Amino acid sequence: MSTGKIQFAEQDGTFVLKFVGEIRLTLCSALDSTIEKIFTALNFSAIVIDLTETRSIDSTTLGLLAKLSILSRQKVGLLPTVVTTHPDITRLLQSMGFDQVFNIVGTPIPCPECLEDLPPQDQTEDVVRTKVLEAHRILMGLNESNREAFHDLVSALERS
Repeated sequence: MSTGKIQFAEQDGTFVLKFVGEIRLTLCSALDSTIEKIFTALNFSAIVIDLTETRSIDSTTLGLLAKLSILSRQKVGLLPTVVTTHPDITRLLQSMGFDQVFNIVGTPIPCPECLEDLPPQDQTEDVVRTKVLEAHRILMGLNESNREAFHDLVSALERS
């Protein structure tokens, strides 16, 4: 299985997250920590998520991105931007209702050399389960289609 990575940079008040390859659950703890770090910053003007090199992205990661958008709107009134140039990824985002909670654009961002890989984080199975549950609850809140799609998974996670 191919691995993916998430890169991060902050430049002049703009936070950038770049997802490269196959983005899976194993990267979610580092992503969630970075989301928390972004919102402890005193001044920022934009959040950009670059998906131009993303081959696939799982639903837990999508849920954390939805969390990022919700926090951004609540805390600073900003709608984050997602950059995607792959039709499959764009369709996935739209099917999840991301066009309602992100500005979705097709122009890649400059400064890829500014990005650094997020460090891996070891988490217990319980912590991971909690993050997966939170991410899917957030996705369910975006629209009725997501609510139906993830209801059984959320119910199973709540029982375990």
